[in-house]
Amino acid sequence: MLTYIIWDISPRIYTLEIFGSEFPIAWYSLLFAASFLVGQRLISYLYAQDHKPASDVELLTLYVVIATVVGARLGHYLFYEWELLMADPWKWFTSMVHLPFEGLASHGATIAILLALFLYSRKRSDQPFLWVADRVVIVVSLGGALIRLGNLMNSEIYGKPTTLPWGFAFVRETDPALLPVVPRHPTQLYEAIFCLVLLALTFSLWKYKRQIVPSGFITGMFLILLFSFRFLVEFLKTNQEDFENRMALNMGQILSIPAILAGILILIIAQKKHKPALIVRL
Repeated sequence: MLTYIIWDISPRIYTLEIFGSEFPIAWYSLLFAASFLVGQRLISYLYAQDHKPASDVELLTLYVVIATVVGARLGHYLFYEWELLMADPWKWFTSMVHLPFEGLASHGATIAILLALFLYSRKRSDQPFLWVADRVVIVVSLGGALIRLGNLMNSEIYGKPTTLPWGFAFVRETDPALLPVVPRHPTQLYEAIFCLVLLALTFSLWKYKRQIVPSGFITGMFLILLFSFRFLVEFLKTNQEDFENRMALNMGQILSIPAILAGILILIIAQKKHKPALIVRL
């Protein structure tokens, strides 16, 4: 009797053949695109409830899409493949126009999105940076869940071996160093489920408490919770790059620390601006 789950899902849904050329349709690409399409519908709802024009949603979506793709790809090279970036910067540039994207760093996307929101809000006095961020992190929670499900379909970013009954045996592992196939922590699912919890929490705070909590409260809580969980779940993951095997903490954990501190700083700033409003009954 098996005490684990055999995971042998093909990363490709279907392969189109057009004029002799193959165009694969991958689960990851589909879920990555869905994170933006569904996310736009969600941010449209949030903005409509806050009586903001639909045209703002279109521009905000453009800012977030560009920031996510560029930030995640550049972050991957900066944090995990610095030598390759320096050796061939053109490779990174050309990779921006090819799907599916191979190598995305959530920390890079986070930095780029926050920068994009700052630029977006500069010319909108009715939408300050933290006000916008409090709404966008709700969408980011949803996008994070979909992208981690894409990682699951790709049989990548998995965990260390486990004897737990929900361990996944990733049959399509390609790294010879990880053979034979053994049950592993499905860390992609752990993170996807946690992102859904964050989605429920941030949406509830926005829906029921946005008139009470100060701008920045939802963003600060989001950063602290997301990257604290990321720091902890990294203990269960296999390292993405060989150089991490020589480190006490891997790159994902090191990068999570400043993100957590940024969340704390945002909460402090929010408290100084609206001190009485931070007394919230959750």
